[in-house]
Amino acid sequence: MCDYSLHSVRTRPAKVGEKLVTHNFGTGTRGFAAPEDCSVAVCLLPGTELAFETPVKYQTALMFRTNTGHTVAIFRQINKGVLHMNHDALEFPDGEIVLLTRLCEGQRATVLTLPTQAKTTDEAGTLAPRTRRWMSEIWSFSSMYCAGSPCVASPRDAGSGSLGCC
Repeated sequence: MCDYSLHSVRTRPAKVGEKLVTHNFGTGTRGFAAPEDCSVAVCLLPGTELAFETPVKYQTALMFRTNTGHTVAIFRQINKGVLHMNHDALEFPDGEIVLLTRLCEGQRATVLTLPTQAKTTDEAGTLAPRTRRWMSEIWSFSSMYCAGSPCVASPRDAGSGSLGCC
């Protein structure tokens, strides 16, 4: 995906193995571009894994530059419910999330993997452990409650809002 402020820029999807560079598109945000054509924003799907040549540097809210200490990250989209706000971000192995627009320009990365299915932060990020625990509690409850009746509940069905009991 590409952030809302890149909607006036030509875009295309990323490919596995592709080399990218962080670039200021002059629209109020930074994003990824192919080094050979920085006029086109390269859009990533949430869950895309990236490897940087050097530890990722970014600007803090006070405009100081800092280093994450990491060379790998997963692309995420955050705050999707808030309009006119940057959503594109990178999540680092220590859990730190940095908006893509804060990355220093000129950093090189390689697309390691693309997700088989786009994921939001809520689906794959910070809420996942709580969601899995909640789903397993529902599964345990439905198995106990439905004992003796034909049940079709499974952990996969638990999130559907139905216990699956007949």
